[in-house]
Amino acid sequence: MLTGAGGQLGWELERSLLPFGIVDARRTATLNLLDGQGVRRAVRDFRPDVIINAAAYTAVDKAQSERDLCYRLNAEAPGILAEEAEKLGAWIIHYSTDYVYSGKNDRPWLEDDEPGPVNYYGESKLAGDAAVSDRASRHIIFRTSWVYASRGSNFLLTMLRLFRHEPGNKTIRVVGDQTGAPTWARFLAGATIQALRQVLGSGGTCLSGIYNIACGGSTTWHGFASEILDYATKYLDAGGIELTAIRTEDYPAAAMRPAWSVLSTEKARNAFGIYATRWQDAVRLCLEEVREMGKKGKKNE
Repeated sequence: MLTGAGGQLGWELERSLLPFGIVDARRTATLNLLDGQGVRRAVRDFRPDVIINAAAYTAVDKAQSERDLCYRLNAEAPGILAEEAEKLGAWIIHYSTDYVYSGKNDRPWLEDDEPGPVNYYGESKLAGDAAVSDRASRHIIFRTSWVYASRGSNFLLTMLRLFRHEPGNKTIRVVGDQTGAPTWARFLAGATIQALRQVLGSGGTCLSGIYNIACGGSTTWHGFASEILDYATKYLDAGGIELTAIRTEDYPAAAMRPAWSVLSTEKARNAFGIYATRWQDAVRLCLEEVREMGKKGKKNE
């Protein structure tokens, strides 16, 4: 059973999971995660071997004021799914975030580092991690960072829209003092499949735990935007754009962000053989897909 199938990660997962057998892919319209009893009924009716929870409340700034909704989706719903997985003896795979950490570090974050969220979104995700790990003996929690895709709503598509539709000689300000690793949803889905093959073959719970999954290397939001702009200038008719790096305090937002979000992925590599693709390579592949989608769209007009 896959929740959040309509999101950018869920879209990739639904296609990647097809070789495993029957996939009950649920979108918001077919599974209301705010209805706890409805969620329990759906799981009990389908009786999955694996529950993959790709649904989440991800509006970081809105979470500061929509705390109840955020907590119900990011903490209560995963807890319910974990309880039902435990009753079935099923695995649950859940996705978390770099925002559970404080951002105050000088090395990549390890899974057992002390968490310290600086915003309510991070707090709600940390509560979800605890709910899943406490209630399901067969669990994998993937903490990831800065997820983007060729579909949905994300930083990469926002930048492309600005590059394409702003008039020429436009200056765009992007935060340059927050560091992390942009992670392509398709890479994350592929890593999930690789881990899933192993946990289903293990027969036990020895692989249960929290794992960091992110693309390799690190950059700032400004560096991420610069990589997108380089490609867009060459292939997507974006020109006359200048990027300016600014400080976090110069970009007003309701929620604080961690300054350092780089994740160590060594544990996942050792456990599952997952090697982190360079973030630049993943961005290029995603942008090539966006470009091809644009060509097909023009042909169909």
